[in-house]
Amino acid sequence: MRSLLLFALAGFVALGARGQTGISSTDTTAARVMMGLYDPATYAASTVITDPVVISTGVRNDVSADSLKLWLETLATFENRNTGSDTSSPTRGIGAARRWIYSKFQQFSAQNENRLLPSYLQFDETLCAITQHRNVFAVLPGTDTSDKAITIIEGHMDSRCADLCDTSCTARGMEDNGSGTALVIELARVLSKYSFKRTLVFITTTSEEQGLNGAHAFAVYCQAHGIKVRGVLNNDVIGGIICGHTSSPPSCPGYKNIDSTQVRLFSFGGFNSFNKGLSRFIKLEYKEMQLPFAAVPMTVSIMTAEDRTGRGGDHIPFRQAGYPAMRFTSANESGDANVTAPGYDDRQHTSSDSLGLDTDGDGNIDEYWVDFNYLGRNTVINGTAAAMMGLGPRTPDFTLAAGAGALNVTLVAETGYPNYRVGVRTTTNDWDSVYTFAGGTTTFTVPVSSTGNHIVSVASVDDNGTESLFSKELQTNVTTLGVPGLAVDVPAVQLLQNKPNPADEATMISVLVNGKSPYKETMIVVTDANGKVVMKKPIELNTGMNEIIYEHGYNMTGTYTYTLVADGVALDSKRMVFIN
Repeated sequence: MRSLLLFALAGFVALGARGQTGISSTDTTAARVMMGLYDPATYAASTVITDPVVISTGVRNDVSADSLKLWLETLATFENRNTGSDTSSPTRGIGAARRWIYSKFQQFSAQNENRLLPSYLQFDETLCAITQHRNVFAVLPGTDTSDKAITIIEGHMDSRCADLCDTSCTARGMEDNGSGTALVIELARVLSKYSFKRTLVFITTTSEEQGLNGAHAFAVYCQAHGIKVRGVLNNDVIGGIICGHTSSPPSCPGYKNIDSTQVRLFSFGGFNSFNKGLSRFIKLEYKEMQLPFAAVPMTVSIMTAEDRTGRGGDHIPFRQAGYPAMRFTSANESGDANVTAPGYDDRQHTSSDSLGLDTDGDGNIDEYWVDFNYLGRNTVINGTAAAMMGLGPRTPDFTLAAGAGALNVTLVAETGYPNYRVGVRTTTNDWDSVYTFAGGTTTFTVPVSSTGNHIVSVASVDDNGTESLFSKELQTNVTTLGVPGLAVDVPAVQLLQNKPNPADEATMISVLVNGKSPYKETMIVVTDANGKVVMKKPIELNTGMNEIIYEHGYNMTGTYTYTLVADGVALDSKRMVFIN
C-alpha cells in the first residue's frame, strides 16, 4: 500500500484517464460475460450447486491454509514483483508472477468444466519505465443475465522496496500484498465449483504501489463498457498478525503484539454510504453463516475511515467510480511504510517482507510472519460474502416514518419476496439490530426503545433464506415512546451523537437538519478536557443528514467535547470518548 491523500469524492464520477490508453481485455469472451452479453446455458455446470448453506459450508471446509501457504511460497520465488520489474523472465519479476496467476486460473477452469474464464486487463501507461501493464482476472459467469451486476474479489499482486521503482532488490512482498493475492487465487479455486446468479470476478491488479493504477484501469474499463458492479472486496495486507514498531493508525497497540482473531473493514462515508452498507453486509454474513461453526471466532471491525490515516488502496478508484467498495486489512501491520524515516525497522516496503525466518539455519522457515490459518479465516469471510452477493435477490426500496415507539417501514419496490430484513442503527457504524419480517405485506412496524434519530435500511430475502444487499439508508426521529410525558421537541438543526462512540482514531460527527437551515456559517469545534480548541472545521448544513469525519489520532485517548457553532453562537455540545 502506498501513502495517499484520501479523496473526498462520493457517488459516480467519470474517472480521468491518468494518461492510461489502450485499456482492453485480452479475452473478448470474458469481457462480454462481464457486460452480461452471453447465454448462461453455455456455462451451466453439470451439477448445479446453488444452496447457500451448502456453499457456505463448502467455503468453510475447502479454504485451505496449506493451499494459501503454497500460493505464497510460489509468489515468493519471483523475488521482485515491482510494476517495473522483468516482464519476460520465466522465473523472476512481475511478468512471471502474472503468467503463473493466469495459469492457476486456467487450472481451476479445467477442473470445473472450463467455466472460469481467465484474461488479462491490459493498459498502456509509463510506470517505472515500463509502458504496458497487465492485471490478471478470471470471470465466473452467472446463471441469470437479468441482473448484470458483477461482484469483484480483488488484491494487488505488485510488491516494492523503499524506492518506488527498485527492480533489483528482493521484494517478495508476502504481507503486502502476497497475502491478498493468495486469497484471491484461493477463492477462485474454491468458488469455481458452484453456480451463482450473478457473475463473480477474481482479479489481481498491478501498480497499486505507484498510484492504484491497475485498479483505476479496471474501474475505467467497467465504466467505459457499462459494466455494473455490485460490490468490490479489496484485500490488502490481510495475512500478518504481528505488530511492528510503527503501524498506520488505527492499528497496533504495541510492538510484537499479536492479533490473529480480528480483521478490519475500511470503507468510505457515513450515513447512506453503500460502501459502509457493504461492510455491514459482510459482517452480517459472517456472523450468521460462519461464526456459529468457527473453531476460532473472528472479530469483524467496521472502521470509520476509508483507510488507515494517510494511506489508501485499490478500493478507492472503484468507489470514486460510484461502485460500492471496501477494504479488508489485518488488525496488525508491520510498518507504516515511512521507510525513509530515521530508524525505520519494520518489514513493510522492505526486503524483509518475507514469509518468515530460518532461525536455526537448517534452510527451512520456522518463524512465519504470515499466519496461514489467520489468512484462511479472512478468506472464508471474503468467500462467504462474495457467494451471498452472487446468490441473493434484488434490493428493495422503501419509505420510513416514525410512530409512537416504533419505525414504520413501507416497501415501494421488490415487494414480492417471502421475507424481508430491516437493519436499524443509532450510534455506531454497525446495526444495533436486524429484524426479520414475513412477506405478504408491504408495511412493517419495527419497535424501538429510545427516542432520537434512527437510521434504517432494508433487504429482501428469497426462498433459500439469502438476503440481498441492503438498501439506501433513511433516517427519522422518534419523538415519543408512546408513554405520556416522553414526547421530545425536535429542533430545526440537531447535533447528533458521534459514531462510533467510544471511537478509535476517527469518528463521524453528524448534524441533522429538519427543514431548511436558517444559518449562514456553521462549524464544528472540538475542545479537550481543559477547554483547549483542538479542531475547527466548517460543516455545510443542507436539509437532511450532514457529516464530517474527525480524525483524532491514534493513542490519543480521553474525553473531548464537540460543539456546533452557527453564526458565532454555540447551539449544542456533546461529549465523545477516544480509546485504543
